[in-house]
Amino acid sequence: MQTRRVVVTGLGAVSPVGNTAQSSWESVKSGKSGIARITHFDASELDVQIAGEVKGFDITEYGVSERSMRKTARFSRFFLASAIQAAKEAGLTKEVLSKAKSAVCSASCIGGFDIVEDSYKTLFDRSLGSSRLSSATVPMFIANEAASAVSIYFSLSGPSWTLSNACASGTDSLTLALDTIRSGRADIVFAGGTETPITKFTVAALSQLGALARGFNDDAEKASRPFDRDRKGFVLSEGAAVLILEEEEHAKERGAKIYAEVLGAASSCDAYHIASPKKDGSGAAMAVRAAIEDAHIKTSDIQYYNAHGTGTIANDISETAMIKSVFGDYAKSLHISSTKGATGHLIGASGALEALFCVKAIQDGFIPPTINLENPDIENALDLDYTAKQGAECKISVAASGSFGFGGQNSCIIFGAYNR
Repeated sequence: MQTRRVVVTGLGAVSPVGNTAQSSWESVKSGKSGIARITHFDASELDVQIAGEVKGFDITEYGVSERSMRKTARFSRFFLASAIQAAKEAGLTKEVLSKAKSAVCSASCIGGFDIVEDSYKTLFDRSLGSSRLSSATVPMFIANEAASAVSIYFSLSGPSWTLSNACASGTDSLTLALDTIRSGRADIVFAGGTETPITKFTVAALSQLGALARGFNDDAEKASRPFDRDRKGFVLSEGAAVLILEEEEHAKERGAKIYAEVLGAASSCDAYHIASPKKDGSGAAMAVRAAIEDAHIKTSDIQYYNAHGTGTIANDISETAMIKSVFGDYAKSLHISSTKGATGHLIGASGALEALFCVKAIQDGFIPPTINLENPDIENALDLDYTAKQGAECKISVAASGSFGFGGQNSCIIFGAYNR
């Protein structure tokens, strides 16, 4: 049986470096950082006072009334805005979608935790009583509200799924979308991730875990330092990204612009530790090898690898070990970068945003830089081409993105330049 080809026909994003897919891409291309002091709450009591916040976002700019969004959480607004952007780019009207088998695959690690935190304050800290809680509290914080918001807006009655696999969530949503189209269960899928984790509790908890970059409160743009010797941890960020995945013939029949083809994807689990990856990267290697096999390509066919690249010593060492294991001698020729140097870590949305950057990299023939990589960590054998400081022009036929998260979750997705 011949596998149905799956292509990308639309892109949308709301991120710390831009409120559209294009502006986000232009920012990471130029090495612009989206990290700054936290404004969502008073962080003065915390050791870490910086994050990657979305700036100047207004849902009404997308033709949605504020009244209709009154009981819609911020993470859902981000996802809906990204979906509207992507649909417009793909030429998908509600009328077109009503005639197609359409689905939604969203991803979020913690959903509307900002709603939970604020509701706890209302009930406990402020002692205002349960009567002061919004009747929409539960619908607003549940993780699937984002997918439901898109389904409701576009009147999509097909599958509406939400995945939560830590920092691999966004990539896993794209993998599910790919399989859904290949199986014939849908012709069009809105797929991506969304996250709004910048709350006082989350920042304090991750700081206590030792995961966040400390010592950069007065130099926020330098805080996210993937693969650098002077890294201190990752920078927490918020945002969303949506890719429209579509069955090739369906896209061609309606005259859609095709940005790239989804060649393959795969996932694995370290089955090792709840918070630490295997140092040798063997668990992640299983996912990347399986994705390459699914794509029916060779490792040497990949020109660009968008790294998970969080800027933690555990990730940087294990991911580099994985790359060397999977790519062998070719690892030295592979173009690698971590766009988290600019965006910070969007947790459940990171894989979706980085997949979008892979598509853009193929389109523009450009490797975005790993900013803040000033002192390569040679002592820990981080000696590959991480595209330090400045990007580079490069013809890209195939690009891959890896995402790895707590619980040993590993995912990889591979895109190719579209050839009819």
